[in-house]
Amino acid sequence: MAGRQRVIIDNDFSGDPDGLLQLVHHLLSPSVEIRALIGSHLRPGDPFDPSESTADNACGRIHAVLTALGVDAPAPVVAGSNSPLPDMRTPLRSAAATAIVAEALADDPRPLFLCCGAGLTEVASAWLMEPRISERLTLVWIGGPEDPDLADPPPHASPVEYNLNIDVAAARVVLNESDIPVWQVPRNAYRQVLVSTAELDTLVRPQGDIGRLLADSLDQVHAMAGAHGLPLGETYIWGDSPLVLLTALQSSFEADPSSSEYRVRPCPTIAEDGTATFGGGRPIRVYTRLDTRLLLGDFFAKLARHAATARQPDQAGDGQTARVTAPR
Repeated sequence: MAGRQRVIIDNDFSGDPDGLLQLVHHLLSPSVEIRALIGSHLRPGDPFDPSESTADNACGRIHAVLTALGVDAPAPVVAGSNSPLPDMRTPLRSAAATAIVAEALADDPRPLFLCCGAGLTEVASAWLMEPRISERLTLVWIGGPEDPDLADPPPHASPVEYNLNIDVAAARVVLNESDIPVWQVPRNAYRQVLVSTAELDTLVRPQGDIGRLLADSLDQVHAMAGAHGLPLGETYIWGDSPLVLLTALQSSFEADPSSSEYRVRPCPTIAEDGTATFGGGRPIRVYTRLDTRLLLGDFFAKLARHAATARQPDQAGDGQTARVTAPR
């Protein structure tokens, strides 16, 4: 199946392992053609990776996933900046930002979705470098706080949502100043994607090397949180996976994420301290309900199908495991 949409994947893969789940799901989805795989940075001192090379480390995690899947990279793996924007006028000219601009300006009639599950550094840098990208792509972003007319924040919520807080200046560029079309999955929406430990153990962990990598990554988070007196219970939020739902799993006719619900709302305006006000921004899509049945059912099915295919001996009959090509 040829990809009917192009996607650029931009995520902080050395951080919360929900990005690894999203990456695997996108790699196994034939309806999209991945045009770049971007490793982006975390906030300095993030407990998931407190190093100063989090974007480079994110690229290392991409390669680890590709190895565990037994597939070749379908697109260049490029690092973003290891630091946030210094201000709202100066782009960081990373390989990742350059790749975004190049793909946005490419002569290709298919829709281009920039799927971002992290901070907006590379998106902001690309737009500052070449504002014409606004006319050539749609940003699907996991991040930002709740619109008070649509939802309430969770108990004891941080006033600045996690992904937005990775680079506040970049969020201000993209949301306050750019005209990039945005499909936002805010905190109240991405928190709907809850998967239980029992599901992880029965539907993910047994699926070969990649199943073990994903399950072990989530186990490590539970162990780390428990060691700090923060037991996570028996679920985990797969918060970046809506990036797949809203792109690869669109409807067959009149393509759109038709099984999920959104409202067209004013884009939040982000202050210098990262807090948001609502009411005066340009219109964007804000997703309010996600089809988790389709999202998770498709992931579990694709993972099992891939594992079954990878276990088959090659056609030469030498008993060796076949190498699988990721959908392109």
